[in-house]
Amino acid sequence: MDRFTRVPISEQPAEIRNRNFEEVCLGYTEEEAMKEAARCLRCKKPQCRPGCPVDIDIPDFIGCIADGKFREAAQSLAVYTSLPAVCGRVCPQETQCEATCILGKKGDPIAIGKLERFAADWAERNDIHVGECALKNGHKVAVIGSGPAGVSCAGEMAKKGYIVTIFEALHEPGGVLVYGIPEFRLPLDGVVRPELENLKHLGVEIETNVIVGRTITIDEMFEEGYEAIFIGSGAGLPKFMNIPGENYNGVFSANEFLTRTNLMKAFDPEYATPIKVGARTAVIGGGNVAMDSARTALRLGSDVTVIYRRTMDELPARVEEVHHAIEEGIKFEFLTSPIEIHADENAWVNGLTCVRMELGEPDESGRRRPIVMDNSEFTIPVDTVIMALGTSPNPLIASTTEGLDTNKWECIIADDQGQTSREGVFAGGDAVTGAATVILAMGAGKEAAAAMDEYIQNKYK
Repeated sequence: MDRFTRVPISEQPAEIRNRNFEEVCLGYTEEEAMKEAARCLRCKKPQCRPGCPVDIDIPDFIGCIADGKFREAAQSLAVYTSLPAVCGRVCPQETQCEATCILGKKGDPIAIGKLERFAADWAERNDIHVGECALKNGHKVAVIGSGPAGVSCAGEMAKKGYIVTIFEALHEPGGVLVYGIPEFRLPLDGVVRPELENLKHLGVEIETNVIVGRTITIDEMFEEGYEAIFIGSGAGLPKFMNIPGENYNGVFSANEFLTRTNLMKAFDPEYATPIKVGARTAVIGGGNVAMDSARTALRLGSDVTVIYRRTMDELPARVEEVHHAIEEGIKFEFLTSPIEIHADENAWVNGLTCVRMELGEPDESGRRRPIVMDNSEFTIPVDTVIMALGTSPNPLIASTTEGLDTNKWECIIADDQGQTSREGVFAGGDAVTGAATVILAMGAGKEAAAAMDEYIQNKYK
């Protein structure tokens, strides 16, 4: 075996998968997983572990897989993470744990994410529930939002013995995992829902259709006996460019577009969810959400072009997602920015005027600032425009909670342990940072759980 070469993983062929919503990556077989895991050096001072926001003992679970102890691998993961099957699929391992794998200095780093997925999927296929909770200690805590931050916080608190209730605004739990990430990347029935069921096995209750700030307020939660509250409500408020024509028919925010197709199954003829995708779609943006939107529109039958104002080298999306998009037939217009959307006499989109850009000096993000080139306007025919420009937190919770400070972007202000300006109220994930990754939100939820535990225990000393 070549220790420096990663075991290949099977995928649906591009020409087949770009017309279905089945998962693209098929995962390792048991034999392949053991072979890949056997490459691990099991370093005494592993460089991979500090790169994990939830501090998974990576050499331990990979060592279990190498030895064929798949149950033990799943149990090892459960100590540190509530969503291993999710993280194994959508976390940017290439810039976190895998980036510091010692084997990556001479060859391919260990496929840590794919092995995490394997262990979690094996446990699900074999109906094995892992993770243990302590005896209930009688203390009640509330978690707002059932996305990655909320699930991570709730799972940690349940393991410590707390009585935990999650309040979710939508009709189905999962947050961005169910409304924002397509099934070809993250299947609902095979991955997300089983992971949420594991949470229920820990004793966590989930109440859906509860809009905190309307259905119930944080003050009312305290009155009902909750001793600490975690806000993990995410960042679901879409951003637009504020260019002419954004109100025309056929212009979507990525949030609306993905929610209709993912959570509300617009791609399935058995569902009545309306969605209209024209023959030609432009997706504005270059992050993972832009890739998800583009690949979804393609599967709905559209010819898709991603429009991004920098170059391929600056794309913030994961390399794997960009690679899959190109394989599937997505086109890219780099160094390009829209300035106006056009429509026909019925107010349906029929064109997009753009300008060419060039890169100047780096801006505050460290990336070179795009500058408009003179006399570079051009118009392309499109029927659908999807704005994938990022999101910000919904201000509802903060505006209905006295003493809860936010910054100029409407993000809740919290310290590194998740403590907000309001005593007993903690927050983490996208509600604090703005739109970020699943694993960073999980890390924030885990940190906040430790702080919530300390806060409650100190009250009874």
